[in-house]
Amino acid sequence: MSTITIYHNPACGTSRNVLGLIRNSGEEPIIIEYLKTPPDRDTLKALIAAMGVPVRSVLREKGTPYAELGLGDPKWDDEQLIDFMLQHLILINRPIVVTPLGTRLCRPSETVLDLLPQPQRGAFNKEDGEPVVNTEGRRV
Repeated sequence: MSTITIYHNPACGTSRNVLGLIRNSGEEPIIIEYLKTPPDRDTLKALIAAMGVPVRSVLREKGTPYAELGLGDPKWDDEQLIDFMLQHLILINRPIVVTPLGTRLCRPSETVLDLLPQPQRGAFNKEDGEPVVNTEGRRV
């Protein structure tokens, strides 16, 4: 059983890069495509609490109904923002990765390296060709 879980969107380049870095460490994570299998309210709240970040920092703006829903307005409290995320799953920023070393929103994708229990096993380049890890498995 894997000790790593990724809340993943396969249409997202950052999410695909994070998944690649997890696999490059020799782990096959539990992959939750959260748009198809959304977290329930308690799970989403637990993930946010485990990250130790404000609810607003998990909201995705780009490519979402964030602006049209007026979510930048400070009138919305955390519970209301979570309601919006559960109604419009695309508002949940990704990828969120859970490992024995912590839980984090992994943007940029290199952020995941701090959460992986095992070192990188070889070179890794992002989809755009940007090197992240060298042939010795060290961060570039």
